[in-house]
Amino acid sequence: MLLEERFVYLPSRELVGSPADVGLVYEDVEFPASDGVALHGWYVPGRAPATLVWFHGNAGNISHRLGNLRGLHDLVGVSVLLFDYRGYGRSAGSPTEEGTYRDAEGAVALLEGRTGQPADHLVYFGRSLGAAVAIEMALRRPPAALIIESPFLSIPHMARQIYPFLPLAAFLRTHYDSLAKIQHLKVPLLVVVGDADDVVSPDQGRLLFERAPEPKRWHSVVGAGHNDTHVVGGAAYYGVLRTFLAEFGRLD
Repeated sequence: MLLEERFVYLPSRELVGSPADVGLVYEDVEFPASDGVALHGWYVPGRAPATLVWFHGNAGNISHRLGNLRGLHDLVGVSVLLFDYRGYGRSAGSPTEEGTYRDAEGAVALLEGRTGQPADHLVYFGRSLGAAVAIEMALRRPPAALIIESPFLSIPHMARQIYPFLPLAAFLRTHYDSLAKIQHLKVPLLVVVGDADDVVSPDQGRLLFERAPEPKRWHSVVGAGHNDTHVVGGAAYYGVLRTFLAEFGRLD
């Protein structure tokens, strides 16, 4: 159990910055997950009607995503809710698979309450572990559109890849089985990968893309790894997101 937790979740409690450090106006938000756990995040208003709910990866916390946050605000124009799962940053509790789904439900409920927009007026954006959370949430509360970056097929699949000589997969309680779920999506999908990702093979993203129903779009960032698609891709990366959201995500 301890190995599983350390393999899946790598949270950091200390916030090392805020949106103000990259010149953004923002609001600290505190809200409950759907099971009552106290969560913390930042709401950054944008100029476009679309609001993006950001489900981050398994390491660090929201303060480690500030550069990407600035790019989404400036070059895509969306409002963004970036929040920490339970056990990350200032959010209470300890992370679990179902807990992250409950956290996602709380984030969507927060936006529905403050903006009056239902889930189908929101955009879900998930990277790595967050891609799995976003896929699950898209089944529970379908958004206007879904963007996933650097996604993996499932935790058992990753365990077999990283520890090929240990029979871990059969004993794992945590699954995040995106491969089994993605065929059931009923929302427009954009899959983004780095073609030099050495953490999660881009082939996993390609397989998820192939299994997903239409409408869907694919974008591979040449030379990008697991977490730097927005850095390597630069303005062109944000242009892909903006084009997708202009078509499907209520951007205008």
